[in-house]
Parts: sequence; structure tokens; C-alpha cells
Amino acid sequence: MFTQYYPEDAALTVELRNQVEAFIAGKWDAAMLAAHQTRKLREVVAFARDNSPFYGERLVGVTDEVIAALHPGNLRDLPFTTKDDLRRAQFDMLSRPLSDAWIFYETTGTTGVATPCPRTNVDSLHNNTILTAYYRDIFGARGSGQVIGISGPSELHSTGDTFGDVCRSLGHAVAKMWPHSPMVGFDRALELMRRLPVTGLFCTPGMAMHLAQRAIDAGLRPRLDFSLDLLLLTGELLSPSLLTNIGLLWDAEVHNVLYASQEASVLAAATSDGRLRTAPLINLYEVIDPDSGEPVDSDGAGQCYGELVVTNLYLGAKPLIRYRTGDLVRMTESGVSAAVPAPSVEVLGRAHDRLTLNGHLISGYDFENLLLGQFRGFCDYQVTIKRDDAGVDRVALTLRSDPTIGFPSVEGAVQQCLDELDTPLTVRFGTPGAITGTGAMVSWKAARVIDQRTGQSDEVEAAENIAASRS
Repeated sequence: MFTQYYPEDAALTVELRNQVEAFIAGKWDAAMLAAHQTRKLREVVAFARDNSPFYGERLVGVTDEVIAALHPGNLRDLPFTTKDDLRRAQFDMLSRPLSDAWIFYETTGTTGVATPCPRTNVDSLHNNTILTAYYRDIFGARGSGQVIGISGPSELHSTGDTFGDVCRSLGHAVAKMWPHSPMVGFDRALELMRRLPVTGLFCTPGMAMHLAQRAIDAGLRPRLDFSLDLLLLTGELLSPSLLTNIGLLWDAEVHNVLYASQEASVLAAATSDGRLRTAPLINLYEVIDPDSGEPVDSDGAGQCYGELVVTNLYLGAKPLIRYRTGDLVRMTESGVSAAVPAPSVEVLGRAHDRLTLNGHLISGYDFENLLLGQFRGFCDYQVTIKRDDAGVDRVALTLRSDPTIGFPSVEGAVQQCLDELDTPLTVRFGTPGAITGTGAMVSWKAARVIDQRTGQSDEVEAAENIAASRS
């Protein structure tokens, strides 16, 4: 409604809606997309160079002639932007004055200095249009009359505002309920989920499991005593094994619904084909080797693996140029059956969350998927790694399992870990510490893995502090 008071924003709303709908319908060919990305890339680079104090210095040698020759396939004349750059530059990163923003967010600051992430109407319209268009078929399969819970932080964080706006655009009621808030709490959140009732829920994977466990502890049955049939998960690592387990806990359809960050906004979103798909109308994507920084080529199957680098293609408060996300991804070219004609992406965790076990390097995503592949019905998990006197790395997996489902057999998981990683696995059942619920605030590794081979990191200390404050 605010756009009615800002004619330029009202016009942009219509333009973006029409663009995205035409793109999803397959009306953009490769040449049309390349022309759009090239034009937007040049606009953004010139805009940031001329208006951001940080980029004014960083891009001092990038002349108008250089910008006029830029195209998506060759960005080598542009330097990378890193998280450390954002931490050092602070408000000097902005390309618009803060007063141009409609709202101010910032990063959590749990693993480094918090960085400002204000959003203008231009930022929100570009990103929320993508989410609304991509999610439409997911929600549409369930018809009208839906009440969607949003279980995420609100203060200085975009979760509630973004998903609330998208659901409003799609015609669904929203209940924002952050169980860690002293105004809500888990008991009240569960009561609201039953009483309203909530039919869909945005939350992290850890929150979905924690809510299930709290319901079980209260004598409730998540599969039978709630109307929840759609879980929209984001904010943490989510392997296929964990996704399937959470769906079983709630007897619900589950989507890995969003890959985004406070700094870079929407990078990929769920579509009705069950995949996270990139948003090439608003971002330019590169995949690089995380160690050398060199581009990674696709293999014969149209897939490439490496660190994701993103350039925003809209003139928002803080457009980022060649931003190194620090996240490892597997990006796969769009197929003919894709719900949206854009590459799909699997987010494998942060580059520094990779683990080496008995000479085998593995991402957090693939490690989680391997360990949990044989188990269903658990409400939490934690991994402990140690090295024995013979120099062999050993893994212990602790599962918090629903006693009404029963303890699964462990032989298959033990053998698979030996086959793929040459690593002995022990499986036990118990209650991991509260630190496992902090993954969205720190990292998968800090929240889920106790690596006794290394000293305690700053991230682990931050996760422990968050867990202690919540308890």
C-alpha cells in the first residue's frame, strides 16, 4: 500500500512483477537475460563507485570506459568484496544515505562486528517480488484459508518483515512468534500453533525439531495434534536427510525455502519443484575456488562446486559487487522440468566448516547427510570428533530420538561412514546441549560439532554464550 504514496515505487512494483512473471513463464531467452544482466551490472558498478565511500576508493581505477566494457562473463577488472570489508567499512559501504531506507537491519554480530544492512523500498521490492513469485505455487497447492507462523527474530532482523510481506502479498494470514522471546516462549508458541491453527511455519531446521521436542515433552503428538502441513525452513544447513526427518516428525511437506543473508539479501529461493533456485534477474552469480579465487567451470553434467560470489543488480542502499559469501555451493544448470528457468543451488555450508577425517575432506552438508541418512524420528543431533592414540579420527553421533518411534538400527550408518570416510562411527542416544540451537546465529560447525582435535574457536564461544543466555 505504501507504493500508492510513492509513484516511482508503484511503477517499479508493476515493472518487477511483470518481469519476474515473464521470466518464470520462459519468455526470456538467454540473450535477453544476458542483456538485462549486463545493463544492470554496469549501472550498479557506476552507482556504487560514485556514491559509496568504500567503493569510491576500491574502484578508483574503474573508469567509465572500463564500466562500459563490463559483461557478466568477465569481471576480473573488479575486485572482490569480503565480510571483513563490510566489518571495516560499516556505513561507508552504503551507496545511499541511511535516511533513504525504510528500515534498518544489521547482522547479528555474534561472530564479528555487526554490519549495517538498511533496506530501501528498492531493496525490498526487488527481493520480495522474487520470493512472492517463487513461493506462489508452493502455497497455491494448499488453497486459501492458510495461517502462516513466522518463528524468527524480529529486532534488527529481516526475517519477520520479509516473510510477513510475502505472505500478505499471497493472501495469507501471518502470526509472528519468536519462541526465544520472553514475550512468547515455547509453550505459548505451541498453544498458538494449535489454537489458530497454524497451517504453515517459517523457521530454522533446529527450531522445527525443538518445537517438536517441546510438544512431545508436553504430552502432545506433533503429527496428530497440530494442523501444520507445510514447513518452510531456512537459516541453517539443511541436508536431504535432515529435511526428510523433519517432515516425518510433523507429517508435513518440507521445503528448504530460502538462501539469503542480511548482507546480500535473497540469493536463492524455493520453487514448487523442490529445489532452491537462483534469482538471476536481481543477482549475478559466480562460483570460484575458495582457495585460489579462480573461476570454477561446470562439469559435464552442468554442475559446478565452489564458493559463491554474488553481485547485486539493483540500486539499493548497499549494492555489493563480487561479494564473497564464504559459502560453498553446488550449482546446477536449469533443466527442462525446472519450475523456474534458473540454476538450482545446494548450499553446502561455510568454506571454513569443511572437515578432514582420516584424509577425506567433506563439507558440512555432505557430512550431515551421510551421518543422518539412516535415521528418522530424532529431534536433535550433535557430532563429536576425536583422534585416538593411533592417529585415527573417530566420530560419535548423539541423537535425541522420539521414544514413541523407537531407536533405529545403527549398523547401516556405521558401515556407510567407514565406506565413504574410512572413519569409525559410534551412535548413541541422549540429549545434546542447548548449543545445537544456535546454528542460525553462528555456524553449523560451531553449533553441531565438538571437534576435540582442535582448540575452542571464537564461534564456539559465541554459540555457548547464546545458549547460556537463552537457558
